[in-house]
Amino acid sequence: MFLHHARIFLLAVLTAGLVGFTDAYGDPPNDGIDVQHYVFSLQLEDQTDVIRGEASVMVHFTDSGLRAIELDLVGQSGGNGTGMQVKEVRVGPEPVPFVHEDDRLQIKLDQPSVAGEERTVTVVYEGVPADGLIISTNKYGDRTFFGDNWPNRARHWLPTVDHPSDKATVEFVVTAPDHYEIVSNGMLVSDVDVPGPLRVTHWRTTAPIPTKVMVIGVADFEIEKAGVYEGIPVESWVYPEDREKGFFDFKIAPEIVAYFSEWLGPYPFEKLANVQSTTRYGGMENAGAIFYHENAVTGTRQNERLLAHEIAHQWFGNAVTEGDWHHLWLSEGFATYLTDLYTEAKHGREAMKAFMAKEKDQVLAFHKSRPNAAIVDTTVTDPNELLNANSYQKGAWVLHMLRYTVGDEAFREGLKRFYETYRNGNAVTDDFQRIMEEVSGQNLGWFFEQWVYQPGFPVLDVTWTYDKSAKTLTVVVEQVQKGKEALRLPLELLIEKAGKGGDRLELLQIDDREEHFAIQLDEEPAAVVVDPNAWLLMEYSIRKR
Repeated sequence: MFLHHARIFLLAVLTAGLVGFTDAYGDPPNDGIDVQHYVFSLQLEDQTDVIRGEASVMVHFTDSGLRAIELDLVGQSGGNGTGMQVKEVRVGPEPVPFVHEDDRLQIKLDQPSVAGEERTVTVVYEGVPADGLIISTNKYGDRTFFGDNWPNRARHWLPTVDHPSDKATVEFVVTAPDHYEIVSNGMLVSDVDVPGPLRVTHWRTTAPIPTKVMVIGVADFEIEKAGVYEGIPVESWVYPEDREKGFFDFKIAPEIVAYFSEWLGPYPFEKLANVQSTTRYGGMENAGAIFYHENAVTGTRQNERLLAHEIAHQWFGNAVTEGDWHHLWLSEGFATYLTDLYTEAKHGREAMKAFMAKEKDQVLAFHKSRPNAAIVDTTVTDPNELLNANSYQKGAWVLHMLRYTVGDEAFREGLKRFYETYRNGNAVTDDFQRIMEEVSGQNLGWFFEQWVYQPGFPVLDVTWTYDKSAKTLTVVVEQVQKGKEALRLPLELLIEKAGKGGDRLELLQIDDREEHFAIQLDEEPAAVVVDPNAWLLMEYSIRKR
């Protein structure tokens, strides 16, 4: 997800009345079940915002003796005319009792569960979604329908286990007026006109994905195949009025797919559609069908990094999904840094450093407002609060520093192995740490504890003197950040020479609150530069004594 349109995002958060996640933030709401597959058959109309749905949910039981299961589904309440009303529930072909209250659908099982078995639950429902499926008009006044599920808003329009740890394959069978084109996750199974005049469009995934990225997009679209990479079609879906601009902007997507495929491993889904939309965020990484805010289409390609960020999520966030919201940095931090790597490869190291400098400023600013917040912050009770610089920019800097710590080769191999190991599943930070330790041969517990589980960053006071008679440069590094324990830091210094000979790069290993280093040097340096290659997240000052 890319918070490119910050004001739009903040306004939406303040006004949407999002469901909190006291139930969905920790463990999934159903111990003993694992959803394998969803089929959502939906009917959409122009005359009303009511959607009519039939959800088929294939459940795998991991425990015996369960007499009921629960799904997340926002009900009708408050008298505002929104919410879903359940008409019927079946287990197999047989109707069963159910209770729908407090936005949870409790389904009574006709027979107690047996571990290892699977059953199909069918929910027939209808209503006007207050959120999740955004029914509105685009900037040209045309009616649109766009799924917008992050973080746990699928429950507003789809009966699901609405938690990232319960991934499943999904099908959408959408019946809508025939003047719409319909895009969704996965591959197109069929698209047929029926009397009405209506269109029935059927999409299906073969890879399991979390509910946060299960979506449909229904609008008047112009569609172009931007390219193909290793058999994967890369498509552009834009409003007719923005046809030329959108096709131009999205035409660079295949080269981004190629870069990440080579860096990380095979693209994980059946296609990639880049879709202009009327949803909340600058970009939302829906699996195989990325939705971009309609104003992100400019015809200038100024949003190249936005595309790279959302495409990177197809690997991390969608294929490899955080097992719990607290570990969101495994999605957002990864997408942010992979975008930086793409920038480095295409536009050079200096361009990357410029963006990382901006990211550092965002981390430092966020720390001033939340000085006790770590990247993995278990104190947060609303997932929207995790959409912050710790998850995005600090997460990116952690990966950047890890790359320096283990070396380029091990870092790249670690990302590949992490993807290969947890593709189509879930992971938490400990899983990533273990993979990186395996490929690097290093114990990285100190690194993850210091950078991921503890708040803050180092603040360094660096001073230097030169003794001409001893031909010695003395450098003193003090850690002056709050807290008693010293951080473990590799610090590069560039010693710029005034006379003949090249400049000299020194690596100082900092382990204590105050460290003294004596460096033999034939002449007094013209300058001493801290962290010239931008490898360390920190604040610092430097002066000659």
